[in-house]
Amino acid sequence: MKLRQERIILGIDPGTTIMGYGIIRAVGKETEVLALGVLKLDKYGDYALKLKKIYERTIGLIDEFKPDELAIEAPFFGKNVQSMLKLGRAQGVAIAAAMSRELSVAEYAPKKIKQAITGNGNASKEQVAALLQKQLKFEVSQQYFDATDGLAAAYCHLVQNNILQAEKKKNPAIPAKKKAGSWESFVTQNPDKIKKKT
Repeated sequence: MKLRQERIILGIDPGTTIMGYGIIRAVGKETEVLALGVLKLDKYGDYALKLKKIYERTIGLIDEFKPDELAIEAPFFGKNVQSMLKLGRAQGVAIAAAMSRELSVAEYAPKKIKQAITGNGNASKEQVAALLQKQLKFEVSQQYFDATDGLAAAYCHLVQNNILQAEKKKNPAIPAKKKAGSWESFVTQNPDKIKKKT
């Protein structure tokens, strides 16, 4: 990814009852919160209408704040398959909205986001919100914890990219990370386990 002087990142915590979102702007080492909010969807009985509202709100945020990237929380793999499917649809609609506006999209597991913000993948919403408030110097009430989850996705994306850029600066020979579990990655990491034809 090309380094830019200014980066605006839209973070979304998808949901079919509440969608949380946060937008940050990073310039050099300074980061500020541009927007923080929730889209309440429980008043809509029709599931398709909820998805339409998610799409429209995401497009509205993109058109208003002109973000460069979308960071979105991946659906949590729990026991309730129906809930997971609904979350997956909500996430897909938000991603489709971002793609329609040519944004790059990054997806992060909930534990990865918590780890990036607090250093603990099992941190509570309250811990994540408290550390974000301290780091980004803003105030938020308890009713906006879903919004801070969206903000956390955006900040996680910024942190992850800054780490990657720092690693590349230290050692330009570092190749782009390969997908874990790929054969190419296995061969590169285990040359002694590969038999060569003679």
